[in-house]
Amino acid sequence: MREDTINLLKECNSGITMGMSSINNVLPYVKNPNMKNALIACKEKHAKLGEKTHRALAMYEESRNPPHMMAKMMADMKVKAQLMMAMDSKDKQIAGVMTDGCNMGIKSIYKYLNKYDGANNDTKDIANNIISAEQQLRQELRQYL
Repeated sequence: MREDTINLLKECNSGITMGMSSINNVLPYVKNPNMKNALIACKEKHAKLGEKTHRALAMYEESRNPPHMMAKMMADMKVKAQLMMAMDSKDKQIAGVMTDGCNMGIKSIYKYLNKYDGANNDTKDIANNIISAEQQLRQELRQYL
């Protein structure tokens, strides 16, 4: 149980970090104030969940698990390349990129929930809250696609 809990916490932390990084990358380009507010609200939820994961990892005397550098670099490059190609419809392009990111995040967290099914309930709650935040952002972004 301890090992599954620690591993799930590390994967949650990594996913939260990737999500916040992606939001930070696109925020300067978002024109629609409602879309910007939805992204900021999701980032704030991720920050609170990140604090929970850090506290839980500290209880186990574990360090954070940063996202794999190559994955983070590729995600950042994809976002920047797509934004550079979009001349007039940056919000539409951003909504598409962020929706894809939400889908990847949801899929990833579900995968780790299944892989580390022996994790404690508090950690599973954190993972499910990440999934909920991603689902909510994905729903809010649909109108901008």
